Amino acid sequence: MKSILEQLPQRAAEKRPVHKKFFRKLKKNPPKHLDTLMQELHTETFERTDCLLCANCCKTTGPLFTDRDIERIAKAFRLKPSQFIEQYLRLDEENDYVLQSVPCPFLGADNYCSIYEVRPKACREFPHTDRKKFQQISHLTLKNVAICPAAFTIVESLRERIS
Repeated sequence: MKSILEQLPQRAAEKRPVHKKFFRKLKKNPPKHLDTLMQELHTETFERTDCLLCANCCKTTGPLFTDRDIERIAKAFRLKPSQFIEQYLRLDEENDYVLQSVPCPFLGADNYCSIYEVRPKACREFPHTDRKKFQQISHLTLKNVAICPAAFTIVESLRERIS
């Protein structure tokens, strides 16, 4: 897994022009069965993927925290939302709450998440490859293929299937 993660940013950068062109085409004329195909590719890929061997998303990026996320997680810690924010979060340039630092402070050395049951919505949905109207989040997917080996695999499989 280590070598895959070391090579992923370079592989994603090399494929970026191809992926951008593919996503532009997909956005203009999405196939009718795109959502079904994405769900299928997502399921197939994650049946073979053990995120606990990777956890690159938790090590290199941080999710956005919604107000609901903050309330839920603060409650689990028996903190007031304001205390949780002060301890763990900051406002980014777009005025969204994000982690103060990465890797995620809730990620253990064993790659287990200490707040898994109450984790943010963005974490639950990552890498967003099974989302409806997938073609509308191509900008996000372009970022995620450089972080998540499964997302990279899904995009490559999608290109093979509909190109």
